[in-house]
Amino acid sequence: MIRLLLITLFIAILLPLGAQEEKKERIVVNARILDGDTIPVIALQELRVYAFRPYKSKKEARRMTKLIRNVKIVYPYAKIAGIKLREYEEILAGVEDKKTRKKIMKQAEKEIEEEFGDDLRDFTFSQGKILIKLVYRETGASSYELVAELRGKFRAFFWQAFARIFGFNLKNGYDPKGEDADIEFIVQMIEAGQL
Repeated sequence: MIRLLLITLFIAILLPLGAQEEKKERIVVNARILDGDTIPVIALQELRVYAFRPYKSKKEARRMTKLIRNVKIVYPYAKIAGIKLREYEEILAGVEDKKTRKKIMKQAEKEIEEEFGDDLRDFTFSQGKILIKLVYRETGASSYELVAELRGKFRAFFWQAFARIFGFNLKNGYDPKGEDADIEFIVQMIEAGQL
């Protein structure tokens, strides 16, 4: 009987020790007590869900499909334009001599032409218009203002006149809540990784 009691006591002592070896991972969170219940309070990251509204007609569905395709083609170039503009603004910030500034801008224009010239020439009319709007979105200035600032007003006037012949307007802005709402919606979906 004493033996059985000692064995039971020995097992009772050893079992909790074995259980202590299993350490459960704990996560500490803030909590709020509401009507006697403890409710965990966890801050979550914001998640935006985008969805297309139902199309009224097949024509509108085709238009949106074409717009999505064009924005997906053009948007990377607009992002690059914004990045390049910031790079060149940093370079030009330390240069006050007009001759040196002009030389730097000619070199930048040559580099951009070599890197992206063929791709930009292959854009359709619609893609060109979208690019002008997205460059405004990325830089906060119209294409006309950018050319005038970086290459001079005469060159900006020349390119504006040339663009007008083909139906473009370099002075166009970007209205994300108005006429460009569809483009803005598509860009936000691209940035969210949903397109």
